[in-house]
Amino acid sequence: MSGSANRPVGRRTFVLGATAAAGTALTGTAHAAGFGWTDDGSNYVVDTGAQLVFKVSKSTGDLTSLVYRGTEYQGYGGMNSHIESGLGTSTVGIRQSGPTILVSVTHGTLKHYYAARSGENNVYLWTNKADASVSATRYIVRVRKGAFLNDEPDSYTYAPTTIEASDVFRKSDGQTRSKHYSRRRVMDYDYIGWSAGGVGLWVVRSNHEKASGGPFYRSLLRHQSADGGGLYEILYYGQNQTEAQRFGLQGPYVIAFTDGGAPSSSLFPGTLTTPWADSLGISGYVPASGRGKVAGVGISGRNTAYPYTVGLANAAAQYWGSARASDGWFSIPGVLPGTYALTVFKGELAVYTTSVSVSAGGTTTLNTIAIPSSNDPSNASAIWRIGDWNGTPAGFKNADLMTYAHPSDARAASWTGNVVVGNGETAAFPCYLWKDVNSGILVYFRLTAAQAAAAHTLRIGVTTAYANGRPQVTVNDTWTSAIPSPPTQPNTRSLTNGSYRGNNHTFTYTVPASAWKTDAGQYNVLRIDVVSGSGAAGFLSAGTAIDAIDLLA
Repeated sequence: MSGSANRPVGRRTFVLGATAAAGTALTGTAHAAGFGWTDDGSNYVVDTGAQLVFKVSKSTGDLTSLVYRGTEYQGYGGMNSHIESGLGTSTVGIRQSGPTILVSVTHGTLKHYYAARSGENNVYLWTNKADASVSATRYIVRVRKGAFLNDEPDSYTYAPTTIEASDVFRKSDGQTRSKHYSRRRVMDYDYIGWSAGGVGLWVVRSNHEKASGGPFYRSLLRHQSADGGGLYEILYYGQNQTEAQRFGLQGPYVIAFTDGGAPSSSLFPGTLTTPWADSLGISGYVPASGRGKVAGVGISGRNTAYPYTVGLANAAAQYWGSARASDGWFSIPGVLPGTYALTVFKGELAVYTTSVSVSAGGTTTLNTIAIPSSNDPSNASAIWRIGDWNGTPAGFKNADLMTYAHPSDARAASWTGNVVVGNGETAAFPCYLWKDVNSGILVYFRLTAAQAAAAHTLRIGVTTAYANGRPQVTVNDTWTSAIPSPPTQPNTRSLTNGSYRGNNHTFTYTVPASAWKTDAGQYNVLRIDVVSGSGAAGFLSAGTAIDAIDLLA
């Protein structure tokens, strides 16, 4: 499935806070007569012929109205729904082609489109960003105050105290809220939104072929405040990005209204087909006939305790698909022609890469991919290991919470405290280390006499770092490693805005035999310090996220 969600989320995951504010009245607007469009002087008014009427500004291309069943849902704070924070003066046109109405917006080198289909309560959107003249690639659907309320992690309705920048908040009970705390990776969701009072308002994401960051990227998906709410389609946000942005046409993504239930699966990425758009003249549009497919008969050398994902990426596009648990079979359709790096991920850790070429209308079939044993660091014999090598901090202290809360959240266990190998060490070891919070954590472990007689390699795997934070180690206060060079990582916040995703990197240290305790009954002590000349204070000091730590045999 090209860019489709590999783990469809259940209704309890996406219907968040589905209770409308009691006594809140929303402005009603009369429903138009049937499918078609009119010009009210300032806007093109499109009636889908179902229960949805929407307006697009003739001067800016903003979506200025979303009326469903006679109720206005669009807008808060005097702002419309639009690309970025609004494009400003643009050239806007409209035309009808049978059962389809297409509104086109041109702003410099950027082109944007809204489409309506007769009898559907959906708005289909495409965005073609040709260059960096528009800073990021984001569409925000602004939703009126009182239409939907929630007190989920990505809400700050009830969190009046600002604790970081202008977008992280604390409630009176110590729980934290931020629009960044979506919990989900791109591959984990098909749509985002709210349901209340028999109405569901959703944004169904595109396949993200022109996005950046791959299947594990996390970004804000929605927010809710006292002023109103926002639903997002974000392709390039500039926060915690591991890749350069891609350019070209992205879409469709869909604004979908329902009777309160989930949007139709026919709209999901990897499922949605739009042959009706083939002849609309959308700039950069490539029909299904102009795309190819990559399929693999299987993957050997897998650790079946983990899910495996196969990703395709080049400078122009990205795609991914899940490998079947039983044999590693995978299929990725809808791929633009070109040559791609194919990467196999164990969890989120790259363990194999090769190159594949895709042609229009063709299928590139791969024989069984054999992952060499040495490609998976978990296969190395270790004296002890904290965590496991899967490209994530899963299993470490506070790891689950950190995708939807600030490290200062009242629900977080203490970030300090030392660790004894053989005594629940993974759950006791914090998922993140900061220079100003818990640098200098101690790990206690014993070695046999034979083990202590030899040098050993210590490995520390990280998933990202903030402000060049990296580990320097000391053993038994007798041997200290050199300060390692910082690997390439995103240069924005990550650890405090719900994401551990960066560039996986392994630091290796050769510890000489002279550093070990010679008495097998004594504990050796490993101290891990975070070093950097950058960063601020507290949780914004230089830091890093841990994947695994081990001492090799």
